[in-house]
Amino acid sequence: MTVLDVRDVVKVYGEGDTAVQALRGVSLAVEQGDYVAIMGASGSGKSTLMNILGCLDVPTSGRYLLDGTDVGTLDDRRLAIVRNRKIGFVFQSFNLIPRMSALANVELPLAYGGVKAADRRRRALAALDQVGLADRVEHEPNELSGGQQQRVAVARALVTAPALLLADEPTGNLDTKSTADMLDILDRLSAAGRTIALITHENDVARHAKRVIRLVDGHIVDDRRRTHVDEPPPGLVGLR
Repeated sequence: MTVLDVRDVVKVYGEGDTAVQALRGVSLAVEQGDYVAIMGASGSGKSTLMNILGCLDVPTSGRYLLDGTDVGTLDDRRLAIVRNRKIGFVFQSFNLIPRMSALANVELPLAYGGVKAADRRRRALAALDQVGLADRVEHEPNELSGGQQQRVAVARALVTAPALLLADEPTGNLDTKSTADMLDILDRLSAAGRTIALITHENDVARHAKRVIRLVDGHIVDDRRRTHVDEPPPGLVGLR
């Protein structure tokens, strides 16, 4: 089953002489269970592509189907529902709510989705256990390390059982040990069949993906599946 189906997507910001073409006819398909790293230097279009994949922005032209739904046909209300139910977001800055426990933070997407309290708690506890934080459920973000906060963010992303886990530079604010822990979690989720799209500029992070896509100036210039886990991402040596 195709989870992401991007067809000739163009994104232009501004008009006339000041117009900037961030994406120039991008097409890609991601099947269920794939683990894709999207790479590119600053200005390559990778952040714009992430925003479109996450239904945070819409293309100027082209089509984007998420889990079979053409998101271009949705109004704002239905688009918000799709984001809540079909996409689990993990951001570089964690985006946890202060003065709310880890458990309450993880329950939040379910609360927005109208899930009853008992079911919210059960599912949130299971998600926190999945990322190794069963003993930290009542801790607030300022009582957790950066790595633990990011694991809470992963649990929050997983709790709705989304079609896509979309991670934007998820190791960018982590130390070396926490980075390794986070990548191990993503590896295990991938092995369990989770569909993951990872935005990164780090070669060592991209090594964990099954497939690496490289963007330059709004174009996909390389899209290749890696056959060995130790094989470096193609054509990306030294990219920052």
